[in-house]
Amino acid sequence: MEQYKKEFIEFMVESNVLKFGEFTLKSGRKSPFFMNAGGYVTGSQLKRLGEYYAKAIHDKYGDDFDVLFGPAYKGIPLGVVTAIAYSELYGKEVRYCSDRKEEKDHGADKGSFLGSKLQDGDRVIMIEDVTTSGKSMEETVPKVKGAADVEIVGLMVSLDRMEVGKGGVKCALEEVKDLYGFETNAIVTMAEVVEHLHNKECNGKVVIDDEIKSAIDAYYEQYGAK
Repeated sequence: MEQYKKEFIEFMVESNVLKFGEFTLKSGRKSPFFMNAGGYVTGSQLKRLGEYYAKAIHDKYGDDFDVLFGPAYKGIPLGVVTAIAYSELYGKEVRYCSDRKEEKDHGADKGSFLGSKLQDGDRVIMIEDVTTSGKSMEETVPKVKGAADVEIVGLMVSLDRMEVGKGGVKCALEEVKDLYGFETNAIVTMAEVVEHLHNKECNGKVVIDDEIKSAIDAYYEQYGAK
């Protein structure tokens, strides 16, 4: 496993973004882990988060893209911090763009988007926190494609939960790939999280002991993507 992935897993735990225990998800599923990307709130956390996204994007997609698109609302800061990190780490200027939930009808920047205007020929990478269903892409992809003649290169999320999406067979990232035809990736998968944290100390304690590991295994028996 790449070093940046190991560091990112520990960073999620240290930032109290990835937790283990018993949680009821929006879907009604009882899960032994929970991820809340809204937990990144300080300047140093956001700086590091952007760096991990930039490293993962560079690792998976290289430098051949122009725009980072972060769907509102959580995708807005993700696009901004990753664009900054990409410039600092790789010396490449990429633009950021996000959609507005409500169209702005006045001022020089009126319209449906924030940040850079999408232009014909742009190569776009979508950036999100975590995808448990492809619902956000259903809303976002048509907006992006409708704004200009762009190519969506791929999607990057922070964590692949590796559980079945709406179709009940494949994980949400695979469903998005099949539906829209672009690559989908995550900085880390839950399998990598378990591999790295099982019976190891992180932030002064073992967060995935044998009991939690068994609960995670049972969860994937029921909800894991085949």
